[in-house]
Amino acid sequence: MRRHVMWLTSVALLCGAGAGAAAAQATGMPSFNAPYRAFDRSEFGVDVSFPNGAGTAIEAVYRYAAGRFDIGFRGGMWDPGACCKTELLLGAEARERVVTHTENFPLDGAIVVGAGTALVSGGSTVFIPVGLSLGRRVAPKGSTLTIVPFVEPTATLVGNNGTTVDFTLGFGADVRVSRAFDARMSFGIGDLDGVSIGARWVH
Repeated sequence: MRRHVMWLTSVALLCGAGAGAAAAQATGMPSFNAPYRAFDRSEFGVDVSFPNGAGTAIEAVYRYAAGRFDIGFRGGMWDPGACCKTELLLGAEARERVVTHTENFPLDGAIVVGAGTALVSGGSTVFIPVGLSLGRRVAPKGSTLTIVPFVEPTATLVGNNGTTVDFTLGFGADVRVSRAFDARMSFGIGDLDGVSIGARWVH
């Protein structure tokens, strides 16, 4: 793997080690990433997620460009419903393009890594996901929209009174509605089922 990818992975592991005090990437929600950013400098917005059919999560999201890769932060709340207490979600993530489409391989790809936590009175759950997002930007004829359909297989180290590794196949689409606005949709199949929809204002 390239030097930058190894650096991103190291950052994710370090963040995960201290996630109880200062969290970083994924927050256990079914929100996945396209293989490239939709902005030049930064974006901000909101995600609404319905994980595993249990309650609703709302997260504010901010992401900015940093050379060849971009870094994002997210935070919000998850209300699982009557069964459980509301959880505080905090996270950060990093993404770097590692694959460019060719005549023999039609997709672009990016490594997505990070760490995050879900905090509740009496304990917390730590997430350290590593995913490979594969997709391609398309522009339908006669439309001003551009669409990035993608798939993101992800392995997530989950720590909560023990450690497990979850595997999820994420699917999604980023839709460029205008120069300043993107719509986001994604869902997961596997250990992290659920649906997420989002809106982004891009700069």
